[in-house]
Amino acid sequence: MDFQLKALTASQLCIEKCDALVVLVAQDSLPAGASATLIGKMTDHAVAAGDLEAKPGKCLSSYRAPGLAATRLVLVGMGDASAKNVRVAVTAAINLLKNTNVKRVVLSAGPNPVAASTVRTMVTACSDAAYTYTTTKSKPGQSGFEHIVIAASDVATVQASFDLGVALHHGVGLAKEWANRPANYATPAMLADAAKKLGKLPKIKVDIFGPKEVAKLGMGSFMAVAQGSREPLRFIALHYHGGAKSDAPTVLIGKGITFDTGGISIKPSAEMDEMKFDMCGAASVLGVFRTLAELKPTINVVGLIPACENMPDGLAIKPGDVVTSMSGQTIEILNTDAEGRLVLCDALTYAERFKPLAVIDIATLTGACVVALGGVRSGLFSSNDALANALINAGETASDLCWRMPLDDDYAEGLKTNFADVANVGGRAGGAVTAAKFLQRFTAKFSWAHLDIAGTAWKSGAAKGATGRPVGLLVDYLLGQAAGQSVPATSATSTTPGKPVKSRIRRT
Repeated sequence: MDFQLKALTASQLCIEKCDALVVLVAQDSLPAGASATLIGKMTDHAVAAGDLEAKPGKCLSSYRAPGLAATRLVLVGMGDASAKNVRVAVTAAINLLKNTNVKRVVLSAGPNPVAASTVRTMVTACSDAAYTYTTTKSKPGQSGFEHIVIAASDVATVQASFDLGVALHHGVGLAKEWANRPANYATPAMLADAAKKLGKLPKIKVDIFGPKEVAKLGMGSFMAVAQGSREPLRFIALHYHGGAKSDAPTVLIGKGITFDTGGISIKPSAEMDEMKFDMCGAASVLGVFRTLAELKPTINVVGLIPACENMPDGLAIKPGDVVTSMSGQTIEILNTDAEGRLVLCDALTYAERFKPLAVIDIATLTGACVVALGGVRSGLFSSNDALANALINAGETASDLCWRMPLDDDYAEGLKTNFADVANVGGRAGGAVTAAKFLQRFTAKFSWAHLDIAGTAWKSGAAKGATGRPVGLLVDYLLGQAAGQSVPATSATSTTPGKPVKSRIRRT
């Protein structure tokens, strides 16, 4: 499926040939009065008859309407035209047209000039709604859509937002693809191969480290998790060089547990298949780099992915084992199902060598975060207020929301142990926070944020599948850095429960 931005006036929409013309109808355009165009008059009549309302997602379709070149016309309400309601409207229209022979769709936000941010939302909403996973199907079904045309009266003013939307279409799509693959189609080695392919894109270089190289680095914590699997680990390092060589990079670290049984602390069998999604953090890093290659911002970014399986083999780590991390700190493993933090801590130590501007780790880390925030917002933990606020604002812009959680030092009390420097779990209470406090021990030399995406990275039930989050949030944050929105390079630890910027947050 490809996207095109095309200059089309309200009257030109009537003569544009396509399989389906989708027109979004805003609340403030109803009733529109004596509209000059055919589509406008049809909208007025539908409103007068009570057949059309601007409630987000409400659709009214017609087939081969006289005077229109489009085979189908779909009028769909978008309420107040907010990003959320535009997304609802576009999703409803695309779902209505799925499983038809529609291949070329023209999408218009109505007769008024479309806002640049709306164009981005239209593209990403189309991409999300039309996405279909096919890799492991013998007879893959397809959405059918081949061309999506976004209509705009002034192309020049919305071109940059359109380009961003298309780049996110590719990046989020890649993240979904790898997150949705079953574990036997997404081993650590396969994930490394996916990264190598990204290395063929502009400004991207990729380094892959196997077990021998990781052992030389002293990543004892990462290796401990991997030792119970027959699939050899991979440590993946991606480098995007868009800025000057002297520019400090932002480092993204994605948890890459390609399947998590829980190890010896084995998980219940119900829904264990969803543990293929435990590498969604890694998938999001791949998606971000795919997007960066297209947008080419003037920044430097490093992506680190510690990839392995967590299996209950005879060689697997046992509760009570003590391992030594790359930092030299010893860790008592009280629960082998708290393995994500064990691979991330070594990647955090490795990140020090880049003297980074900031380090952000992304992980499906704790069920406790799902309990706290559900599937709406990702959990955000940070030792730097400026970094936290920049990520919060990026999430708002991208409609990829997060919520700042506390990092009070008192939460670390539960991680104390008599047998090592730190334990890998601190009990059930505040589990998402104690996990973040564990990671914080390895971040003293840089500004750091942790995104717990356990509730937002995928959906369960009938809609089971990866969401591609938080690619949008991360890309918006990085573009902000390219625009000169700097983050202090020192840790600037804050232990007060952080709150988002009030003017930019809608409380749920």
